[in-house]
Amino acid sequence: MDVVQALASATQLVSAMVSAVGALEQAAADAHEAPRRLQVLENFVSDLEVLVQQARQKHAHKMHGPQLERQFQSLTGLMDQLHVNITKARRALKKGKGKGLARVVWSSVVGDPLMKYIQLIRDDLNWWLELQKLTQSVSNVIASTAKGTPSLVRVKSENGYPVSEKCDYVREILERDAGHRVVLIVGLSGIGKSCLARQIASAPPGNFVDGAIELSFGRWCSRAACNGSRSEFHRRLVRKICKFLVQIGSMTVNEDISKDLEDVCCLLQTALVGRSMLILLDDVWEQDIVDRFTRLYDNDCRYLVTARDEAVYEIAEAEKVEISKEDIKKISKGILLYHSLLSVEELPHVADVLLDRCGHHPLTVAVLGKALRKETKVDKWEKAISNLSTYATCAPAISWEEPIPEACLESIWSALVQDSLFPIVVSKLVEGSLIIKLEDQSMYHMHDMVSLYLENKQNDAVHTLLTDSFPEYAALVAPWLFIFGKDSAKVPAEQKIRSFFSLLEFMEIEILLASTTQALMACKSISEFESGRLGFSKMLGPRIAELISVGSATLIVAVAKAITVVFFQGDYANLSQSLETAGSVDKLICVLSGHEDSSTVANVSAVLAKVSEHVSATIADEILASIPMDRMAELLSPENEEWHEIVFTTLASLIKVGKLKAVESMIEAGIDKKLLILLGRGSEISQHHAIITLKTFCELGAPLQECMGPGLLIHLPWQARLSLERFVLTNQNVVPSLKPQYFEVLLHRILQSDSKEIIEAIQGLLPLAERANDPRVQGLLLGSNLSDRLSCLLECREVGNNQVRSQTAFLVMKLACTGGEPYVRRFLELNIVHELIAMMQCTTDELQDSAYHALNQIVYAKGGTLVLQRFLQLGTIEKLVNLLDRKCVKTKDLVVQLLVDIAAVGTKPCIERMLTSQVIEKLVALEKIGGCFSGAVSRYIHGLNMCKNIQSAERAVMKQHILRKVRSAARGDNLEASLVASVEACISEGTKGASSSGRRNK
Repeated sequence: MDVVQALASATQLVSAMVSAVGALEQAAADAHEAPRRLQVLENFVSDLEVLVQQARQKHAHKMHGPQLERQFQSLTGLMDQLHVNITKARRALKKGKGKGLARVVWSSVVGDPLMKYIQLIRDDLNWWLELQKLTQSVSNVIASTAKGTPSLVRVKSENGYPVSEKCDYVREILERDAGHRVVLIVGLSGIGKSCLARQIASAPPGNFVDGAIELSFGRWCSRAACNGSRSEFHRRLVRKICKFLVQIGSMTVNEDISKDLEDVCCLLQTALVGRSMLILLDDVWEQDIVDRFTRLYDNDCRYLVTARDEAVYEIAEAEKVEISKEDIKKISKGILLYHSLLSVEELPHVADVLLDRCGHHPLTVAVLGKALRKETKVDKWEKAISNLSTYATCAPAISWEEPIPEACLESIWSALVQDSLFPIVVSKLVEGSLIIKLEDQSMYHMHDMVSLYLENKQNDAVHTLLTDSFPEYAALVAPWLFIFGKDSAKVPAEQKIRSFFSLLEFMEIEILLASTTQALMACKSISEFESGRLGFSKMLGPRIAELISVGSATLIVAVAKAITVVFFQGDYANLSQSLETAGSVDKLICVLSGHEDSSTVANVSAVLAKVSEHVSATIADEILASIPMDRMAELLSPENEEWHEIVFTTLASLIKVGKLKAVESMIEAGIDKKLLILLGRGSEISQHHAIITLKTFCELGAPLQECMGPGLLIHLPWQARLSLERFVLTNQNVVPSLKPQYFEVLLHRILQSDSKEIIEAIQGLLPLAERANDPRVQGLLLGSNLSDRLSCLLECREVGNNQVRSQTAFLVMKLACTGGEPYVRRFLELNIVHELIAMMQCTTDELQDSAYHALNQIVYAKGGTLVLQRFLQLGTIEKLVNLLDRKCVKTKDLVVQLLVDIAAVGTKPCIERMLTSQVIEKLVALEKIGGCFSGAVSRYIHGLNMCKNIQSAERAVMKQHILRKVRSAARGDNLEASLVASVEACISEGTKGASSSGRRNK
């Protein structure tokens, strides 16, 4: 029994009760018959109660409907009133049981109470029946008005797409009452599936009283686009469904869309109950999407689906409609007439030839029609026909590994000597849907139809660009083809690059190297960058010595710039050997001495400094003497921030090779004073590098006490002061005497059960921890079972042990900070590091803070790389990222800080692991919460900026990858504009974006 039947049965019962009331009225004077009639009426009420209760239980999932709820409430109210009046009638009947004259006298004095209650019961029943009739009448009137009112939700048809026979056929299918709920339109890419579907949905059949609505998905909402990530696919699907709910008025624009997919599907179920809509699901890539809509019940909606993925074709219970080549032949001329703005009479006779050449594809026909707009000359049309293949092949549209960077397309177009037209051409290609620009990104996708067509034209396109074009344009294009082209384009591109190196064409090689750097920096992921970099280094490496030996000064400068991007630490050993053998080092030194511009000085000095690490001591001394330290000092000025990173890298290499001698030459040039200026006025990243460099100076015994005395330290930022004061204010040569017996006493007291005694013992060990790097102290501490006892104390999780655990974490922090790798290694063996991570997740603020600060010092300690390696092995990084989903705000806040620390000191695998674990998406979600999480993404980028274990080129690619993730995760949110702007500022200006909202953790 459905709801309608239940209400109909209730109406019948109430009508029967009206008759029963009439019978009761007639029997009111009969003392024997009246009670029986009253009992019949009471039985009717009981039956009605049972009916209502059964209906409520059966349709409990539909009680959200306000009209249905009101009907049940009215029935409940009626039953309550009937019970009251029947009870009163029964009492009146008992009082009126007197005989003869006594009853007549009683009735004449007070009236007949039974008749009064009978009338009240009749009025209640009639009122309810009239209410149902009125409600039905009003519903019919509203439904009639609504049927003739245009729907607010509409689908716009494609201009210039004629109404075809196939359109009428699909409309007939949708009008059938017993038809399938899903009509699936299939066909080749670009054949007009979406156009046909929109044509139908723009004027839906009359049985869809709630109109039609379009929801487009595209490749973006597919598992392939999410790299197989189920959670990311669900997140994107949630955004699409929420957009649909906003369109139909079931959700507000500002409402939070960070909901679970199943919860959103429940909202969708509720929103569509009782509706009759034609829902166009366009460009579906996953069958799961259609299944989720077809599982919705209690509605009269039908689904019109277009799909290019063959897997979606297997949808069960779907009516499949295929658009064939014969179908598009019937409408292609109409499309051409519309877009060319010509009449049938004005259309040249060669138009049919053009239509045949382009396969009657609606998309291609539309583009050609726009290109030949208002053109009636036959020769122009014949030229278009003859140039059709060339235009389609070379209009920067080779078969690419998508998406394609805009700079790549522009380089290809420049190779066609059409660079001035590029912005116009791109806009026309986008307008014609041949290529699709990704939102907020300078990247493009190509329509599938174009990709399929160009697969057959690949060889012609590559030949045109690499062989038929001028050599300088081929040099411009080849690196882009090598990185972003498919395999069929990569091979000829690599051959062309090698040929340029073999022929020693200086100008072309300069263009090639500059284009290589640009192409690498346009990579959308670090893996893509690494693949391209390795490929180029294999081609460039064997040729560098020869290029430097025989090349011009400008070529040598171009080679040096390319080396800083293409070559990493491990590549310099072979490079240095070849340069030393060929005598090319002298040529680099000569170029360095003859140029004053900052770019040349910075890049050539950086290459020479790296080479000095792998050559003989004699050549290393020559390199050290050739580096213009005064220019290095100038480049360290606060206003030259763009050169700071490469200069600090150069200084680090020179110090590694030259030790104190190199430091003394730097101090003589005033670099130490520039570093102190950076500590006060530089960005946080520059301060970080300056602190590291000054600490290195001190460790090598450089005489800095005069310029870094206590009077100066008090004016420095606090983190710089803490990092440097132990080098300046303490005498590292004075070591207090050790008392092993006292140490044994403290060690024994740690085992006691009294918390106060344990805390006193820990505090007694702190002076030893301050000198944990001293060999004698190290032998004493590591030779004992102190670490085992500290591990046991951390594992005691009773509430009364909180202060002991906090003090234990502090001692662990001191040992790691001062003692370094030996202590960190021992902590890892005893699982102390992971115990601290667990402690960071507890609910006591003091313990959480203690655990974080200990972890912070451990990862920053000299043995921190061991911790990061263990994190990679055990999947700890993924677990830390997942902690960002915890409910505890304190835990999430500390985890954010720890992840920033890992980014600052981590290796490339660590950072890649964090990015693949969706750390950026989770940080964006926290930014939406606000409060202490504001600026979380910028703080993460700030940590990445300070990381010295990745190359500057890798860092740039990573930051662009992060920006794309932020744009995707924040799209549609109120914070989108401000969040993207702050991240862009942080990326472009170093730490300015982070400093505005971030916090310093150390």
